[in-house]
Amino acid sequence: MLNEHFTPEQCALICADLAHLRLLADLKLAPSIPYFAEKPYPIGRCREIRDEVFALLQTVLPTTKKPGLSLLKNLIVQGSSLQKAWGSLRDEYFQNALILGPWYIDVANDTVNANKPRIEILSLATSNFTSIKDFAQFVKIARRYWKVDVYRNDVCPALAPYMPLLCVGTSGTSWLGAANDDMLNVAINSNFEESKRILDSLPCAPVKVKERWKKVLSNFDHNDFLLSVGEPVSYCTTYSKHSYQTDLTKRDAAVTAYLSLPKSV
Repeated sequence: MLNEHFTPEQCALICADLAHLRLLADLKLAPSIPYFAEKPYPIGRCREIRDEVFALLQTVLPTTKKPGLSLLKNLIVQGSSLQKAWGSLRDEYFQNALILGPWYIDVANDTVNANKPRIEILSLATSNFTSIKDFAQFVKIARRYWKVDVYRNDVCPALAPYMPLLCVGTSGTSWLGAANDDMLNVAINSNFEESKRILDSLPCAPVKVKERWKKVLSNFDHNDFLLSVGEPVSYCTTYSKHSYQTDLTKRDAAVTAYLSLPKSV
């Protein structure tokens, strides 16, 4: 029978062992990514830290004798899977974490507030960590957490069915959002209806922002996703009619086009 319950004492053991792995991750990551948006490590680095600790766990768990890690190992042996997760934490932050059975494990708990404990383990049911259900929820969090303005993606309208958002930071730089698997799936699984809905609700990008994008895109050749013009919502309708939601080649081409762009414009 699978025993998924941890006592407070066992949670403390797990946190202690994960804190050691987090230290190893910090020693590797901090020198290579010392700043994020002019803020010192670990601020803003939850994905990189989560991924590094996850990789360390794959290495150490099979042979571990540490009491906290052994508790995690036992859950895995009994059938639970250790998974990476990204989503909303209390609709205040975007957070990268680990999920193991009924447990939410945050190995980058200090990446918004560096004074918080580095490790947090909570019952998933009470953690208020959830997947992001639509672009409206994403926009709500992004505006507050990233301190950005969000506009419809009318700079690359052919990409808009997959990535309907244009985020503009306080410095005036802008980028398309959101090009991760979770948000791409929101678009695709809705047959681009969610993209259409958010595009209809957002204002057009400011003229100055559009002009900067026009200049950047003039350096690209022969990429329909980047160079096609038109109305973003119309592309959603077209992609839906052509069943692009099931076309993985088209999805991959859209992501490749996005990755060819500068990180911000």
